[in-house]
Amino acid sequence: MIIGLGIDLVEINRVKKIIQRWGEVFITRLFTQQEIEYCEDKNNNKYQSYAGKFAAKEAFLKALGWGLWKIEWKEIEILNDNKGRPFIYSSERIKEIFTQKKIYNHLISITHTKNYVIAEVLLETK
Repeated sequence: MIIGLGIDLVEINRVKKIIQRWGEVFITRLFTQQEIEYCEDKNNNKYQSYAGKFAAKEAFLKALGWGLWKIEWKEIEILNDNKGRPFIYSSERIKEIFTQKKIYNHLISITHTKNYVIAEVLLETK
């Protein structure tokens, strides 16, 4: 059964401007080391990748029905498997949330155009 659905749209150029202005301060506040390494490895598409991970984190919070007052940005880690498919890393905090909400499965989809990234998160329970 679906218990949460979240979607978020992010303008890539807005993320690019924020990163160019605030640099490491912004990046290290919102993203884990693995997320940073993934995005920085994308060279020409790194802003697109940062925007995608940001949108996925926002979509996850919306799917939970929570704001940032219950969880911090870096507690939500969006990683990619060896085929590039995104997933929420099951840190202890995420496991705790999934147990509390009885979430047994989650799905994430991230897509983009030249200017925008959209992410959707679906949470399921038995």
